[in-house]
Amino acid sequence: MKMTQWINTRTPEELDRDARQLFDDHFGTKPAGVWAAPGRVNVIGDHVDYAGGVSIPFALTQMTALAVRLRSDQRVRIISQAPGAIDPLSFEMELSEVGPKHPDNWAGYVVGVLWAGQQSGIWPNCPGMDIAIVSDVPVGSGLSSSAALECAIAVAAFELTHGHAPSQEERGQLVPVCMRAENDVVGASTGGLDQRASLFGVAGKALVIDFHADTVTLVPFDLAAQDMVLLVADTNAPHALNDGQYASRRGIIDEVSLALVGEGKTLREIAAEQALSQADAWAIEQGLDASIVRRRLQHVVEETQRTLKAAEALQDADMAAFRQYMQESHESLRDLYEVVTEELESAFQAAGRFGARMTGGGFGGSVIVLLPESEVEDTVAQISRAAADAGFPECSFLLAVPGDGARRLS
Repeated sequence: MKMTQWINTRTPEELDRDARQLFDDHFGTKPAGVWAAPGRVNVIGDHVDYAGGVSIPFALTQMTALAVRLRSDQRVRIISQAPGAIDPLSFEMELSEVGPKHPDNWAGYVVGVLWAGQQSGIWPNCPGMDIAIVSDVPVGSGLSSSAALECAIAVAAFELTHGHAPSQEERGQLVPVCMRAENDVVGASTGGLDQRASLFGVAGKALVIDFHADTVTLVPFDLAAQDMVLLVADTNAPHALNDGQYASRRGIIDEVSLALVGEGKTLREIAAEQALSQADAWAIEQGLDASIVRRRLQHVVEETQRTLKAAEALQDADMAAFRQYMQESHESLRDLYEVVTEELESAFQAAGRFGARMTGGGFGGSVIVLLPESEVEDTVAQISRAAADAGFPECSFLLAVPGDGARRLS
């Protein structure tokens, strides 16, 4: 019988050491410092960030660490040791060559942030850099390894060009910089949830992010006090958000929002029933399938309402209600937004549904389960058995704990 595959993690001190070693081995010198940013798990509220909704993520203790040194020219050289990879990946590029859809690969998350910071004036004269990357955030798991990479280079570039770490207000200015790298350079049209969680995370807390009000409120998320844990089951199914499926969902919501409430506004400006009825008429006028438009919009409207109720449940320490909202969220993402794959549904069903849901953008990635610690072993076995019986990839697991946001390690 196979042993359960738990995702390996390192302490911040180990990540710092490994990033420095990789830098020294590849570049033959010492970095100016090491900066790191965490992945995130979104407990509830997916596919609403770009529609002015509400999400409740927290920053993970799993991080991506970057050893960085400024150069005297405009060249960026990167060496990256991805989780689980045998050989490191290398990349070089002149900053002047970076732009929309170039490069649209993993390196775009790094050089795209440097480019976006220049474009926005955050660091108008950013020089080139040598960068060594190590990470414990699983790639393609729905835990936002991309935002961890973006936010780590963002705080590093800010400190190296300004001479001090970013304040809370300045961290807020880094959010659109990281988003622009992901949206414009890499071509993944995400909405800012991941970057906010990675930049503003606090150990022991979850973040209630209201994208309409542009506020971040910390709420207690001390599961150990209630003998509970948050189990992450990575399905290890192929996962990508820049292949058009994510963008097609967002495209509908963006178009509906523009037609119903106007540019620069969100669907929260109007009542839910009004939005749904007006969307039906708009879809028919546009010659679109009104049933698809309604399903997509219904998820966004109801998920936002559900997440607001879930935030109240957290404040009241009502974990039973919170777990029910998690199940309802998954079912909405499956039936209305249609982003749940067979692998995700298998893990959801095997986990017992109550207190379980997919997390992230969907189309692969992970299912999370909020459950008593005493049930972890059986739940892991059930999820693993269901995947094996269906011929799906073997799942990987971790216990997610709220950690601190992006910061300098040394």
